[in-house]
Amino acid sequence: MPTNREELAAAYAAPGRHYHNLSHIEDCLAALARVEGISAAEREILSEAIWWHDIVYDPTRSDNEELSAQLAERNIRADLRDEVGRLIRLTKTHAVQADDRLGAILISIDLSILGAAPARYDAYAAAIRQEFIHVSDSDYRAGRARVLRQFAARTVIYPDGGFAAKYDRTARDNLARELASLS
Repeated sequence: MPTNREELAAAYAAPGRHYHNLSHIEDCLAALARVEGISAAEREILSEAIWWHDIVYDPTRSDNEELSAQLAERNIRADLRDEVGRLIRLTKTHAVQADDRLGAILISIDLSILGAAPARYDAYAAAIRQEFIHVSDSDYRAGRARVLRQFAARTVIYPDGGFAAKYDRTARDNLARELASLS
């Protein structure tokens, strides 16, 4: 199991990772670098959560987040374990309590791709399809549409206000466009 950044990076380079790969982690870390008003300790917690949140990624399983959290908890410093594990587990539903500042930041970072420029969003959507290549077109369309409708129906896609201000409108446009393409 990975224990350092090089081993983590290698895990993210595994075959079949078209979106949930090292580029996704690098994009998330870059988004974290732009977040202001957090302490060095909070930044370290979020950085660890980003590095570990998709370390286990098998599109045929439903427990990737739990397994990723458990791996993180076994491999990071004791003083970070509980909070990093908790944050990783939030990425299963992307639901965050109103008073969970670090959760709001992590989930907003993880979902920032939804608010990307249309061409970048389309590349993301194509990469997700490749990760689910084992699923028939009709089943994929139905499942993907269900997931996108759930995000589109949320009052708040990005629980962090800064991310919401920056990405919400574009995310909603992207979701609507992809939903139209799936029907």
